Amino acid sequence: MNEKVILNATRDVEDGTQLLTVPEVMKRLRISKWKVYELIRTKKLGSVLIGKSRRIPVDAIREYVMALWKESFA
Repeated sequence: MNEKVILNATRDVEDGTQLLTVPEVMKRLRISKWKVYELIRTKKLGSVLIGKSRRIPVDAIREYVMALWKESFA
């Protein structure tokens, strides 16, 4: 996995936001909307519902990326 992508995906959110939208996650991980929803559906990426809006905690992205990192060395 590209180290630049890992750093981009796990960097702190500049404005202090702890919950990200699906488009923000798409941009950080450089994946499609459908892939984000697939990761959520398969419980590989944690998320919460606020009303009808899906949000992804920054920590869930870190955990997902670290799991991929560890998996690549297994």
